Formats: sequence, C-alpha cells, structure tokens
Amino acid sequence: MFGILLSRWRQGHRTISFPSGQPTLPDRFRGLPVIDQSKCPSGCRECAEVCPTDAISFDAKGLQLDLGRCIFCSDCVQACPEKAITFTPEFRLATRNREDLILNEHELRLADALDEKIRRLFGRSLKLRQVSAGGCAGCEVEVNVLSTVVFDLGRFGIQVVASPRHADGLLITGPVTQNMLLALQKTYDATPTPKIVIAVGACAISGGPYIDHPEAHNGADSVLPVDLYIPGCPPHPLTILDGLLRLLGRIEASAGHKSSK
Repeated sequence: MFGILLSRWRQGHRTISFPSGQPTLPDRFRGLPVIDQSKCPSGCRECAEVCPTDAISFDAKGLQLDLGRCIFCSDCVQACPEKAITFTPEFRLATRNREDLILNEHELRLADALDEKIRRLFGRSLKLRQVSAGGCAGCEVEVNVLSTVVFDLGRFGIQVVASPRHADGLLITGPVTQNMLLALQKTYDATPTPKIVIAVGACAISGGPYIDHPEAHNGADSVLPVDLYIPGCPPHPLTILDGLLRLLGRIEASAGHKSSK
C-alpha cells in the first residue's frame, strides 16, 4: 500500500487545466480545416473526387466543406495541387446547428449555451446516457477517456450513467443502424423530459463512411432532435469536453474561428 501511495505522489497532478489553460496537442493532430479560396480559382475538384464521404462540394461561392461529414483523413490535402485545404491544431469544433458545420466563407460558429431555464436544471449536474448506435467504438473510446484522471469529466458535474431513467439526455455515437433504431428510440423515450441530445462524431452527425447505406439512417438527427453536434472521426476528448462546457454555458461564447481565407 505504501508503494502505491508513493508512486501516486511521484506522479503529481495529472488533470489538465482546461478550460482555464490552453491544452497541448500533438503535432500530428488534425483539427479545424481551413479553406483558402484564392488557391482554388479554377475549381479543379480533385479534392472532392478523393473525399470518401463526399464532404467537399462546390457552389457559386467556391469550395465548401461539410465538417459533419469530414472524417479528417486528409486525402483532400494530398490531392489538391494548390494546397487550398489545410488542417489546423484548432480543436474547438462543436456547434448547435447542423448548417453551421458547412465551411466556406464564414467563421465556424461555435456552440452557444442552452436557454437559461434548461441551463438552471443541467448547468451544475448533467447526467448522460451514452448510446452506441452502430459505432465502430472509436468515438465511444474517446468518450470513455473523459472519465479518466487526465480529463476528469466529473469535476464539471457531468457524468455518464447506466440508465436513461437517471439521465438528462443522450450522447449518441454511430450512424444509427437499422438494428439500433428501435433501441435508440426506446432509450430516448425512457429519458425524462426535458432532455437533450448530443451527436458525437461524423457517423452520428451524417452517417460518416456509412452515409446512405440501406442499413444506416445517416445520423441521429434523422431520428431525434439534436442539441449539439461534435464533429470528428473520432473527435478528440478535448473537442467533446469543449462542446459540453459550451452547451452548459461554462465556457463563454465567442465569435468562432476562421474556416477560410
């Protein structure tokens, strides 16, 4: 026992200082994509052709990228001869509205807080039932990591619970397969009102790599009303945590960050 206590003492403080401090991310981390429209005057569309989820398209304003479909594979970066798309270290990606995930000429509008009445209920104690609606376990692992000593989700009053009857909302991962459709609906119905729904990862937002598959329903909002979208494949634990805290009003709303130049 003494050896265990001594080892723990030597480890020191392991919980990150976020949100009061800026986290350190590895060099290989792929965060918010940035589009430089000036480097894509001809619209060669090579980036769109290699995108496995059709996240890239072109309209009258030029190139646009659907962050809800993007799996951050960087195939578009490799394919573009002019390097019009780059990935940045920016991990703050969560939004309240699906359309805010479409990147072109505007800033990414980060998630704002729930209305005051709901925030009074959930702001200091939020219980979530996690539902893997056909996910590959990538997003599920990142959600589980939030309960470790490094991120310590519980210090914010947020907890993942075993029963929807004890929950304030659902945290959904996966594309909502046909096999999970009824289970997801029953879980939602069993959660007391008022309740919130959070879609985590490209699959839960749009279907991800399984988009338009006959056995998938292209994400949670095809079945349930979604209050928070957290993109990624999978999203980093900090991306998830940042989105949750913004939803609860624990991080002040900001204008967002540039998604294009």
